[in-house]
Amino acid sequence: MRILLSTIMVAFASFVGAKTTFTSQDMEQLLQRMTLDEKIGQMLQLNIDGLGKGKGDDFILDEEKLHEAIAVYKVGSILNTPGPVAMSTKRWQELVSRIQEVSMKEIGIPCLYGLDMNHGASYTLGATFFPQNINMGATFNPALTQEAGRITAYETRASDCPWTFSPTVDLSRDPRWPRVWENYGEDALVNAVMGSAAVRGFQGDDREHIDAFHIAACGKHYLGYGSPRTGKDRTPAYMPENELREKCFAPYKAMVEAGMLSIMVNSGSVNGQPIHASHKYLTEWLKEGLNWDGMIVTDWSDINNLYKREHVARDKKDAIRIAINAGIDMSMDPYDLQFCTLLKELVLEGKVSQSRIDDAVRRILLLKYRLGLFDQPNTGKGKAYADFGSEKSAKVALQAAEESIILLKNESNLLPLAPLASGEGSGLRLLVTGPNANQMRCLNGGWSYTWQGNLTDRYAQQYNTIFEALSNRFGSSNVVLEQSVTYVPEGGYQEEEASRIDEAVRAAQNVDVIIACVGENSYTETVGNLSDLTLSENQRRLVKALAQTGKPIILVLNEGRPRLVNDLEPLCQAVIDILLPGNYGADALARLLAGDANFSGRLPYTYPRNSADLATYDYRVSEHCERMAGAYDYDATVNVQWPFGYGLSYTTFAYSNMRVDKPRFSKDDILTVSIDVTNTGNREGKESVLLYSTDLVASLTPENRRLRAFEKVSLQPQETRTVTFRLPAKDLAFVGADGQWVLEEGDFRLTIGSEQQTITCE
Repeated sequence: MRILLSTIMVAFASFVGAKTTFTSQDMEQLLQRMTLDEKIGQMLQLNIDGLGKGKGDDFILDEEKLHEAIAVYKVGSILNTPGPVAMSTKRWQELVSRIQEVSMKEIGIPCLYGLDMNHGASYTLGATFFPQNINMGATFNPALTQEAGRITAYETRASDCPWTFSPTVDLSRDPRWPRVWENYGEDALVNAVMGSAAVRGFQGDDREHIDAFHIAACGKHYLGYGSPRTGKDRTPAYMPENELREKCFAPYKAMVEAGMLSIMVNSGSVNGQPIHASHKYLTEWLKEGLNWDGMIVTDWSDINNLYKREHVARDKKDAIRIAINAGIDMSMDPYDLQFCTLLKELVLEGKVSQSRIDDAVRRILLLKYRLGLFDQPNTGKGKAYADFGSEKSAKVALQAAEESIILLKNESNLLPLAPLASGEGSGLRLLVTGPNANQMRCLNGGWSYTWQGNLTDRYAQQYNTIFEALSNRFGSSNVVLEQSVTYVPEGGYQEEEASRIDEAVRAAQNVDVIIACVGENSYTETVGNLSDLTLSENQRRLVKALAQTGKPIILVLNEGRPRLVNDLEPLCQAVIDILLPGNYGADALARLLAGDANFSGRLPYTYPRNSADLATYDYRVSEHCERMAGAYDYDATVNVQWPFGYGLSYTTFAYSNMRVDKPRFSKDDILTVSIDVTNTGNREGKESVLLYSTDLVASLTPENRRLRAFEKVSLQPQETRTVTFRLPAKDLAFVGADGQWVLEEGDFRLTIGSEQQTITCE
């Protein structure tokens, strides 16, 4: 008679918990005790909405459905928040505790619960919300990203959830794409460094033993997701494989090396091949190529899309065969238990091997062990999380917002508007206008309390809108609100109402400065697709009407991607891009406008000038050509509104004395590059020091430049500091036409600020 699996698993968990390491032999012993049904069940992830009724804290589990999912189908993972609407920590602990109780009783294996905690514990009420990833990229400060990850992990674990679907490192290479803001920008290095910092913040120092205050990271969306040809979400990308390997793969490689435990897959296809169906990219490049023992999970219902949308499979069963054999370990199949039945049939028919099933389950169980779930399935229950939503965490979020906001224009030094001393401000009268002036939803963006962030103003009332923050800093009697253009409350992100532009113009007659807050409302994924990058007609009409008053205008851009403003920028004396700065973003903006803090954010992407001029900073040199002589008057120019890495400050910085220790080098060398940076202004400031390289002649047309290293430094007035980078020579290599990495002989130009040095590879 077979011993109950739950008894064996509990005993085995105790045995493993007493060991200092967990070996492959231990895993094999566990796998040998599991039936095929039990293994396949571990490979399915269901959505919580299919297991009960209600939203948020009012959600009630259906015990029969829960029993069927776990006891009958042996389901190994559940995701999402009910509704989806954020819940309290108390309700999270009750819900997950019940799920774990059933799972341990019925199959002896803990459930792996996953949430999209993308900029803080954003599905938990009262949690600390940080700026979105695009803002964290704009800080060029990995330490801030790591600390934000640590706090997010702490508050997520307080919600009894051990796993987040973050960080996102798709590379935002197309400004039309609705998920630009979920990434750290367009550059591969920035995404690699920031993504790795987030992984370390989420998981802590020991990936093999994650404690009760950290969580497992899940990098997404592997691979090439951020460059769709149409600019629309979940549509195909087409790119050379050398670019896919050199840029898109790089952040995942870096995060795996940082210890990342799981990866989610690109919903679309690259060069006609759905990534969910690619053995090459999932198994050969990722698992085998990096010797990675982590777990791969699909995105929402994406195995189904292999036959419904991509048409590379005949039906669901065929799609499951293709995806599992390609290397998928867990299927996020939100509402359908049929996955288990069909996969079992495939194994029995010999179309999916037992060894492939064992490999997938081994990875899933290993993740659960690393999280300590066998010993403590409910890691957020009964523990002290005294710092949840604390003032200390809020200060980190405020700092992150301050360091991410970008000053793009400051004509005639209009800013700052107030002296550094605290108090009522300068006495200037301000008109605050525009649809983004008085709501929290647009400050946070999507994945905030709800999927689309559309209910944020219900749950974030204790935080300040831009109008409220400016009233607090400059004095309520000095600040006038007349939005004129507004978003439809809790409506679609493009829904606007414009009925009071004349009233804003009248209000402007009695103020000194106009602060026009424009941009986008919250959205994410396919819902955020658009057909025109230009800022909405209503908002442009408002700014143009206000410009006729002759009053100075500060244009505040609050947006998830760069919306075209080439017709508005000349009308404004100052332009500030706050991106999506989170619940403390308005307070940060007020401090920066008043001069209480200094701007230090840099653009994490290239800001386009025109709808047909879409480029990234690392374009091939042949994309920008001078006019040709003769009758054939050809020219091609890269024309942008603001370049990648651009950002102003209230102080100035000078670069000098750049040196490289090895002007001639070989492939195994480490280059030491140093530069002196001086704060030449009269106030403290932070400067992001960016090191670029340019391959002057190569067998493939070289790129304009590539970011190779960066460091953010804080300098007092007139202070000079030497910044030193250690650059492996191999970082200057590229993937050649044959698909192989190559470091070619010849000259390279290294650039930091206005300083340059030419070095030679021998």
